[in-house]
Amino acid sequence: MELRDLPSVDELARGSDDPLAVDAARAVLDRAREEIRAGADPGDLAARLEAELARARRPALRRVLNATGVIVHTNLGRAPLPDAALARVSEVGRGYSNLEYDLAEGARGSRQDHVASILRRLTGAESAIVVNNNAGAMLLALAALAEGREVLVSRGELIEIGDGFRIPDVLARSGAKLVEVGTTNRTRAQDYARAIGPDTALLLRVHQSNFRVVGFTEQPSLGELAAVARAHDLPLLDDLGSGALVDLSDEPTARASLEAGSDLVCFSGDKLLGGPQAGIVAGRADLVERLRRHPLHRALRADKLGLAALEGTLLLYLEPQRALREVPVLRMLHEDAATVRARAERLAQAVGGEVEETVARVGGGALPLAELPSFACAVDEALAAPLRAHEPPVVGIVRDGRLLLDCRTLADGEIDEVADAVRACR
Repeated sequence: MELRDLPSVDELARGSDDPLAVDAARAVLDRAREEIRAGADPGDLAARLEAELARARRPALRRVLNATGVIVHTNLGRAPLPDAALARVSEVGRGYSNLEYDLAEGARGSRQDHVASILRRLTGAESAIVVNNNAGAMLLALAALAEGREVLVSRGELIEIGDGFRIPDVLARSGAKLVEVGTTNRTRAQDYARAIGPDTALLLRVHQSNFRVVGFTEQPSLGELAAVARAHDLPLLDDLGSGALVDLSDEPTARASLEAGSDLVCFSGDKLLGGPQAGIVAGRADLVERLRRHPLHRALRADKLGLAALEGTLLLYLEPQRALREVPVLRMLHEDAATVRARAERLAQAVGGEVEETVARVGGGALPLAELPSFACAVDEALAAPLRAHEPPVVGIVRDGRLLLDCRTLADGEIDEVADAVRACR
């Protein structure tokens, strides 16, 4: 085929009644011209038009089968939602809701009321508020409580999380002034006490969620830090990051932090809690009310679907054993290695792969030292790209010339889907 043989855009689009046909035909012809100039034959243009229309209408945000062994995988959407959360989203999203309407009084209500009571029960806090994510929770708390004033933070806690996000930057954007205390590896309670002055607004502790400092180290306990804050009539804000509501090794829980003396805690909803993206602040009622009344609250507030999913997830925690079974993140964290191995053997038998012992990770900036024994099905490395292009896409880990499909992050019901995808890509 030569350039003069190509149809016009109108001629190519004429055979389709799709309103996107003209734009799709233009894209197809642009690529065809490039291929002809490169000495290639562009092939069946009508078929390519249909393929282009299919791509244009395919959703960009798609379900992915996570075979990486990273449970809270930030790039893959973090926590998969429990069925109970999905049911709440479906029920609330299909029609109207009492998002900001008090059904008993027949008057305007607050969207925060729907999850505040259950958060109080689960954390022991006097009050709670939910915003769009934990960075937003931190920004709101600092703006409401410390704008134009000083916030004391240990140098060892001035952390950076994913995508270059840094605690000092959040402080700056909130209008608060950062005052560093102690050193990178050693900070004591008296370091905070010595740094307190007339412009000090609060003490901030930031959990080292995505790293650990080991060796010659020291940091005050939360109780010691709370004592300093009380002695100077200052609030203590504890940024927990990943937000565990049940005991998970050395990851602090919101209840434990408040019981140790924190006035406020903030944490994520979509990491170790296992729910939707959210930022939760819980603690003293008077401080939470100041956050609620701050103008930033409206800009950062959670939407109805996020609140519905969060409520559905939190309700599971009223029965801790049920939460361990039904919150996917908790199930994957606690599942015994023998069960994971059985899935890997099943997948390997279905696709002719080999079972390989691996180590899974928590991910999401939580429990960075934790290693979870796991098992993967190893297949040809060449399948990595075709599996990512499959529907649904399958994402694994390439290591030592093989593609590992880690079965700790694959549910029982997904094994057959992965097997079908491997066979199709071969």
